[in-house]
Amino acid sequence: MTELHPSAFYRDASGQLTVSGMPLAEIAAAHGSPLYVYSGDGIRQDYRRFASALEAVDGTVHFALKSNSALGVIAMLANEGAGADIVSGGELARALAAGVPPKKIVFSGVGKSADEIGAALDAGIGQINAESPQEVDAISQIAAARGVMAPVALRVNVDVAPETHEKISTGQRSTKFGVSISQNEAADLYRRMHADANISPAGLAVHIGSQILDLDPFERAYSALLHFGTSLREEGLPVPILDLGGGIGVDYENGTGTDFTAYGQLVARVFANSGFRLGFEPGRSIVANNGVLLTKVIYIKDGDNKRFVIVDAAMNDLLRPTLYEAHHAIQTIAPGGADIGPADIVGPICETGDYLGRDRMMPELGAGDGLAVMSAGAYGAVMASSYNTRPPAGEVMVLDGVCHVLRQQRTVESLLAEESVPDFS
Repeated sequence: MTELHPSAFYRDASGQLTVSGMPLAEIAAAHGSPLYVYSGDGIRQDYRRFASALEAVDGTVHFALKSNSALGVIAMLANEGAGADIVSGGELARALAAGVPPKKIVFSGVGKSADEIGAALDAGIGQINAESPQEVDAISQIAAARGVMAPVALRVNVDVAPETHEKISTGQRSTKFGVSISQNEAADLYRRMHADANISPAGLAVHIGSQILDLDPFERAYSALLHFGTSLREEGLPVPILDLGGGIGVDYENGTGTDFTAYGQLVARVFANSGFRLGFEPGRSIVANNGVLLTKVIYIKDGDNKRFVIVDAAMNDLLRPTLYEAHHAIQTIAPGGADIGPADIVGPICETGDYLGRDRMMPELGAGDGLAVMSAGAYGAVMASSYNTRPPAGEVMVLDGVCHVLRQQRTVESLLAEESVPDFS
């Protein structure tokens, strides 16, 4: 995939790193660090590019909230016409609070609780993606108790292994996701859904994984889904929707924009004249390269054979490098000098795994210098924790020349206030 547009984060004529032209140094001075900074302009443009690439098909786009669930981001995308792909009752509440119309919400995930299913039915969402016979039974019983018909799509497993990290690969039979289309498992369950008086079959869903850079796995999965959906229709069963999930990868090395054109052409080719409505759930590809994590240097420590740049952001703020061995480019905010050698960019947490980048060529740095961890708009703030009683980073978004505070950094006092001490008297 090639670059369609320059990054929302670029250096101005003076060498300052900016977001949509606003110096990150100014944002850091006003809001502190660690801090997530999103380009609302970039997110909006990437959403529009994605939607435009799919104009040739009858499809609906649902933004995957698990990638970035900031209310401001969700609301901005809802204003652009996006629905929401959710995986929990909490994300349902977020989608509704951000103004996503209930009928444009899709509920995915393998372990929905009875309370979550009930809340989804009460809200009147458009689609629940079921992933097991037991879940179908639970949805039916909960719908019956409420006297409603549940719109249920069946997530199928097409046994396609994408070339991605094993922890975010979901398309194989060895994973917990979906019902296999082999040996009639999925077909039998879909027939049972059709016969259930409390379920309105919405179609089929598939999602083979995340951060997929090669289009071939998509084509194999979509072709299998189309064949299966067509076979069910030939039996006379209603299959209104084929939900294609998400998973398009991004360029973490360079942060360049994602070209959705080839993906759109693939979808149009596979589903031409098929008569199915299609669903899409992009997440990472819309937000990842439109966000950074700002941090500042606390100390420089020269080890026996390595330079450590100790910063005020840590694995509790951005877990991806520790969890997935993920690469994020790291840049100085101010105009940088010549690189003087490699360094590990590490946080204050008492774990050797607490690093944001290892063996990175960096210039001379000192206490107080600002750094930007690039491509941090997806699976950054949403995976943050308060490990070591460290309040996770706040979030801001620059949109149309204004820096909006989306979430203040929590305080230690607020963390302590959530807990209580037993009476030991």
